[in-house]
Amino acid sequence: MEFYPLSNLYLQRPIWFLISLVFLLLLLLNGRVVLSDPNYLIGLGSYDITGPAADVNMMGYANTEQIASGIHFRLRARSFIVAQPQGNRVVFVNLDACMASQLVTIKVIERLKARYGDLYTEKNVAISGIHTHAGPGGYLQYVVYIVTSLGFVRQSFDALVDGIEKCIIQAHENLQPGSIFVNKGEILDAGVNRSPSAYLNNPAEERSKYKYDVDKEMTLLKFVDAKWGPVGSFNWFATHGTSMSRTNSLISGDNKGAAARFMEDWFRHSGIGNLYSDEGVADGIPRRVSNIIPGLHDNHHKLLELAASFQSPPGRPATKILSVARRVRGALRQADKPGFVSAFCQSNCGDVSPNVLGAFCTDTGLPCDFNHSTCGGKNELCYGRGPGYPDEFESTRIIGERQLKKAVDLFNTASEKLNGKVDYRHSFIDFSQLEVTLPKQGGGSEVVKTCPAAMGFGFAAGTTDGPGAFDFKQGDDKGNAFWRLVRNLIKTPGKEQVDCQHPKPILLDTGEMKKPYDWAPSILPIQILRVGQLVILSVPGEFTTMAGRRLRDAVKTVLMSGGNKKFNSNVHVVIAGLTNTYSQYVTTIEEYEMQRYEGASTLFGPHTLSAYIQEFKKLAAALTSGQSVEPGPQPPDLLDKQISLLTPVVMDATPPGVHFGDCSSDVPLNSTFKRGDTVKVVFWSACPRNDLMTEGTFSLVEILQGKDNWFPAYDDDDFCLLFKWSRPSKLSTRSHATMEWRIPQSANPGVYRMKHFGAAKSLLGSIRHFTGSSSAFVVT
Repeated sequence: MEFYPLSNLYLQRPIWFLISLVFLLLLLLNGRVVLSDPNYLIGLGSYDITGPAADVNMMGYANTEQIASGIHFRLRARSFIVAQPQGNRVVFVNLDACMASQLVTIKVIERLKARYGDLYTEKNVAISGIHTHAGPGGYLQYVVYIVTSLGFVRQSFDALVDGIEKCIIQAHENLQPGSIFVNKGEILDAGVNRSPSAYLNNPAEERSKYKYDVDKEMTLLKFVDAKWGPVGSFNWFATHGTSMSRTNSLISGDNKGAAARFMEDWFRHSGIGNLYSDEGVADGIPRRVSNIIPGLHDNHHKLLELAASFQSPPGRPATKILSVARRVRGALRQADKPGFVSAFCQSNCGDVSPNVLGAFCTDTGLPCDFNHSTCGGKNELCYGRGPGYPDEFESTRIIGERQLKKAVDLFNTASEKLNGKVDYRHSFIDFSQLEVTLPKQGGGSEVVKTCPAAMGFGFAAGTTDGPGAFDFKQGDDKGNAFWRLVRNLIKTPGKEQVDCQHPKPILLDTGEMKKPYDWAPSILPIQILRVGQLVILSVPGEFTTMAGRRLRDAVKTVLMSGGNKKFNSNVHVVIAGLTNTYSQYVTTIEEYEMQRYEGASTLFGPHTLSAYIQEFKKLAAALTSGQSVEPGPQPPDLLDKQISLLTPVVMDATPPGVHFGDCSSDVPLNSTFKRGDTVKVVFWSACPRNDLMTEGTFSLVEILQGKDNWFPAYDDDDFCLLFKWSRPSKLSTRSHATMEWRIPQSANPGVYRMKHFGAAKSLLGSIRHFTGSSSAFVVT
């Protein structure tokens, strides 16, 4: 073989030079090669936090009838760590959960301190929720947030604490030299303002600065390992996790969780092409198709004969390890390479709905009342419609895909490299009695105060994403006599509190309700994380669009005027919503006056946003000057005071002569299905609370390899495979697990079967794992 100096390529091998140049450009565009020196240590991690898939009320809609009974797809905690060699480091964790929990954060930090000393503390660790309304509740410590879940649910709590700790450990152990790139772009069709009448109450001059009444911009980080190349991405974009409705009972990461799964599969497809067929991507979304399996004979008759040899066997004992070992993505993982981690994080989503078709009355089909979101005076009839209406699964997929497509574009074109310090500031603030200095018109200033937490009448009306009940309505700044009487039976607010919260009519005076323990938070964490020119504002609530804009602008102004250590003009400031704890909404004072749902749920009164801006400006000033900040008062740890009224699993049983894992309803003999068909199999099962199958699976679709080897094709993590669990009656010891597989258009022809993994509890309390298989069937 001959070698030519680079200078001679132009003269002697022009065609090879051009080919090589084109190939290199293609690699660069696809994100596989990054010509830059690593300047940080980076590590990413991911772990299962799905929690109990049965009996537990879901967190978000506060609908007592929304009880988990299966899995749409699993929930995960995803983390990144960025460190300067011999310097500071920060941790960001994104949860497929409704929000962060103060108690969860406290316990995670305790574990990290026990393991790593002072390396990871509440100062440099941020834990943020995506705001899915389809995850198990009962993991927060304040009464008002766990009433509908019948109090504290230890399984939900432990799943989160364990998963967060493990994903941070994973990221820590993956720390390697690398680089980070940032990119931004607009998504125009993934969110609309669900409270436009409140937004319009903001000053016209301010509104004229912006093209839209919601933030359309996504900010994405691309993580590039110096050895392995791209290893992950995190992005922030504002839209609610309410594509799945208040009647859904399947655990789901909603649109952001779906987008994260889609992008991780997209990268796996594009990065390890030999594991996927060319048909594995449809509309830019990867589907679960493996080319490890050799092509089967096209003869349909022979396929049926082969399938007929695999009839449903009796259920049999199994091990938890078997469930983990058979998972699809585990089978595809390269053992020595860190898995690609993609997180779609939440931002200032307070008034942003993914139900982009608008809100309509279910009785007439007409648009809801503009100011109150009612239909004939009733809030229960006004619902927002997603792009896949009336199919909420389709709406979830579409909004997830829209975020995915922009993320992929930003990922592939990211070129601005983060450079500079890694730093952070954190403080606890008592928002129940904080003095806030405000400028006065005409000069001077005045001092106002925040209030103890309280929720208004408009809170009980819900939103167009999930309406409330009774005769409440959004925009109510008066209340009514009957509900005031009911309120007074619980807690009558004093005159000082009424005046402080004005014009909010108080429905629940949660900040002053202390029995059996605190109903609402008062001490909240605020935090700034810095990685080069990127600044993350960790906020413990849901900021509305304009509230978020005001906070970002205020912080950016301070950062840009920081003296010798000021930031460059290209500083990127993002809001990470629902982080470290939860304290409901934050609106502008003008939106608060309207008392729609968001204003009625702004706990600490009309000056809540001004308080956040004041305190974040202090953190930003300390960040630019290198000064420390006061830690502030510690929030309470109420774990020992928690009460749980959720009935435990007593035992599981099957009818005489039936085994756990037996098919109750199998596929018909000699069945053939086409792509787009739905295959349904029902197994005799047991309560999913007996074993959460963490990092495992309850349901599995396998494809036949050769004549007797089964290979995992789809599992609990796949959008197309649903796991539904049910009892014939509430107190029954018997139960069924239903697997529904909607065959993707990209599925390979072949012989398939469906499997179920579970765990049954005996009367004596022992747990027995089992598995069951359906009869085989043909997909053409």
